[in-house]
Amino acid sequence: MTADVRTPVRSGSVPAHEPTREDLERLAGYPHVVVSWIDDAGYPTSVATGFEVDAEARTVTIAATAEPIPTDREINVLGSHIRPQPGVGYDQRRYLQLWGRLRDGRVLRPTRAWGWDENEVPFFEYSERSVPQSRKYLAQLSEEKGRPIRPRLSPFWLALRTTRLPFLSATAVPVLLGIAVAAHHGFFTWWTALLTLIGGSLAHLAINVTNDIFDTLSGADEANTTPTQFSGGSRVAIYDLVTIRGLAKLAIGLFGAAAVIGLALVAITGSTLLLWIGVAGIVVGVAYTAPPLKLVYRGLGEFAVALGFGPIMLLGAYVVQTGRLAWEPFVVSLVPGILIALILYVNEIPDRRSDAVAGKRTLPVRFSPEVVRTGYLAGAIAAFAIIVLGVAIGLLPWPTLIALAAVPLALRVHQGLKVHYDSPYTLMAVMGTNVNLNLVVGGLLLVAYVATIVTGLLLT
Repeated sequence: MTADVRTPVRSGSVPAHEPTREDLERLAGYPHVVVSWIDDAGYPTSVATGFEVDAEARTVTIAATAEPIPTDREINVLGSHIRPQPGVGYDQRRYLQLWGRLRDGRVLRPTRAWGWDENEVPFFEYSERSVPQSRKYLAQLSEEKGRPIRPRLSPFWLALRTTRLPFLSATAVPVLLGIAVAAHHGFFTWWTALLTLIGGSLAHLAINVTNDIFDTLSGADEANTTPTQFSGGSRVAIYDLVTIRGLAKLAIGLFGAAAVIGLALVAITGSTLLLWIGVAGIVVGVAYTAPPLKLVYRGLGEFAVALGFGPIMLLGAYVVQTGRLAWEPFVVSLVPGILIALILYVNEIPDRRSDAVAGKRTLPVRFSPEVVRTGYLAGAIAAFAIIVLGVAIGLLPWPTLIALAAVPLALRVHQGLKVHYDSPYTLMAVMGTNVNLNLVVGGLLLVAYVATIVTGLLLT
């Protein structure tokens, strides 16, 4: 089954237009209006008053006011509704503005209308839909001033946003697990372990920046009007915070630093196997969005992520410590690989309409909501089943079964997908839980290995 990725009509964020019957019917739902105009001295003046609406005739009758409303100039009539939320801000922000002149003293037949209704277009989506207009305004302002005028962030926040630094947990989990399995096998050198974590993190950040470059160039990010905390990319290029050229320089620098550390580890360990694992990691990471492969555009993004943040990361960390491969770290690597792929899988759901427009045929674009939800549950079950099977055949230590304590988190995500699938901003909480699932499972597996190592030391 294929998913319905048609873009819905959004009536709440359109430019000024000729008033419709629907506009007048919406205005009738407001408790009062604010009438504004420019007085004879050139100052803005406004007054709140009551009103009556005739939607069929498309007129608004303004109630009598203490200060007469002029009939010889255009006035603005604003109807609004906003509900304060203590400690949070506001919700139900709804606005409708009408422009025109009063006739017969108090009757307005508006000539223009503009409005935004948060019930139809959430605030964050409305903000994203305003980005092209903001960029056009800044371009005009730059031309008038004779110098570039662009939005700015502090260096710290810009670096955090550009690299998507908080997502490094996806690197930390497999690398630390690979080191832990190696220590369980009697191999551990702290400084090479630290270098592995740093090198893997730099490579991950470089891949993040590279993916943003190609998603911007392809139009996928610009088409996305519902980005969330976990999806939609960094958007620094879309917001003109960083140029594509600047992102390219940053990616090259990060890749270069990661390569230096990787080559140093190859020289220290003398392992050509480690070299090939590192090369495979960079190739898979870049090919995720870069042509000609563009794996995520072909519905292979989850496979690439599972491979990169599962076997490649974890086995790479294991080989740094031991110089060889083994079945145990490979089996363990499948667990974070699947769970991190499920993070991508869920994060693609709110992006599916814009991805479809950009030709990005991800799995949520290709399949119906029911198939996507079932696919998530199947993936989560597979991750936990691997742990149980590994213990059953004696390949994994029995304390790793503690990771099954995270099963309720996976069920919570699956249930959340049923309720919030079509609501990007309420889905954010579900996406956050899904990220935590990987962290909790990885943390519990790490605790299990540390406990096994400590127990072994105490018994010898």
